[in-house]
Amino acid sequence: MHATREISRRTLLKATGAAAGAAGIATAAASPTSAATGYAHPGLLHTGADLARMAAKVKAGAAPYTAGYARLTANRHAQSGWRANPQATVYRGAGSPQNYTILYNDIHAAYQNALRYHVSGDSAHADTAVAILNAWSSKLTSLQGSADRFLAAGLYGYQFANAAELVRDHADFDLGRFQHMLTEVFAPLSEDFLVHHNNAVVTNYWTNWDLTAMACVLATGIFCDDQAQVARAVDYFKHGEGLGSVRHAIPVVHDDGLGEWLEAGRDQGHALLGVGLMGTFCEMAWNQGVDLYGYDDSRFLKGAQYVAKWSLGGKVSYTANTRRKGAIGGWSGTETATAAAGVDPNMRRPIWAMIANHYTKRRGLSATYLTQIAAKTAPEGGGGDYGPNSGGYDQLGFGTLAYTRDRSTIPTASPAPTPSPSTTATYTSASPIDLAATGSGDVIGWTAAAGVTAIAGGLLFLRRRDRVRGDGAK
Repeated sequence: MHATREISRRTLLKATGAAAGAAGIATAAASPTSAATGYAHPGLLHTGADLARMAAKVKAGAAPYTAGYARLTANRHAQSGWRANPQATVYRGAGSPQNYTILYNDIHAAYQNALRYHVSGDSAHADTAVAILNAWSSKLTSLQGSADRFLAAGLYGYQFANAAELVRDHADFDLGRFQHMLTEVFAPLSEDFLVHHNNAVVTNYWTNWDLTAMACVLATGIFCDDQAQVARAVDYFKHGEGLGSVRHAIPVVHDDGLGEWLEAGRDQGHALLGVGLMGTFCEMAWNQGVDLYGYDDSRFLKGAQYVAKWSLGGKVSYTANTRRKGAIGGWSGTETATAAAGVDPNMRRPIWAMIANHYTKRRGLSATYLTQIAAKTAPEGGGGDYGPNSGGYDQLGFGTLAYTRDRSTIPTASPAPTPSPSTTATYTSASPIDLAATGSGDVIGWTAAAGVTAIAGGLLFLRRRDRVRGDGAK
């Protein structure tokens, strides 16, 4: 199994690494350490300057940082008494047993303890985070299941990398072994999904499927100092064929300046997930000198504003959209979204502080709807604060603490360090993995968008609006 993965990975690197391999990213001035390649560490969702700001603001009793920190310390995952329960194989979607809840609970415990350590200085929390991460890297060898295994790889891969980035310099942390786990267990599935989409037609999977994989590829590339991997992720954001690339996720910019979010035609929960993931992707890239927040005339800002307005109960335009579904050489069908779905204005996800603070504080731009929804959802919590199912753990959260910042006196038009990685490489592979479910069967059990029907294999699936979101496909 490991040999097959390594062959696939080497094929990817050979196909894309030549152009990207020479492209470095300079070191951020605010970050205390950097790799020989020029990547800033810490430098995923939080830089050294970010961590110092959190600690100083909380120590000074400054609002709203103190409220954000109170949410962190109250979370059961953020306690130094947490003990890991590592598994050799993690199953999501199918398999015996489905045990991925163990994984995401442990990841969030590692992240929350590591973040709490940086704010409080209490080394017991750093030790707990390191113990969790070391336990998993010493045991986990495989992710299995239905198509949902790709979601597990993407979501938990990028989250794992972010938790580990916060303690990568800890004396007891086994950095090499953790990098090996990310590159052998998580990244290959995410890279393969972006190439083959589980042997389905490229539009079979909604936006957030791509975005989970993209986040994993970027996060592990930065964490493991893999320039070619970072370049592939950035290139996919800009030019990828799947629905997670920015022009597919936000296919229309309306006259009012709002960018239509494709999954608004599906349902609110998945649209929020997608915006949170794209924000995560942009933030990680920004901290390594790559401005994707501003890419294509700040297209993500327009999409995030659209989802914010819609989630607040505002009326938004939606262009009817039909996408092809099915397996290559197998069944086929189409799905049409005709209107933006209904929303619950009280639905909260910890995604807005990061995005709002970037555009309004770093860049000094006006973003009315982002400002409103960030205020409404503050103080943001994290995993464990938004319900017991997997959806409550899709974001690492705690944005009020982590991303609140003072307005820049000189708005930042571009990130430091620069330049960005080369994006001349194409995302190709010659080594597909086994064909599993394309996700079509999983989707029936999820909350549906208003006016959406799916036609596949001659069957009409009318999705019920009153279904409760569970732990199925994204």
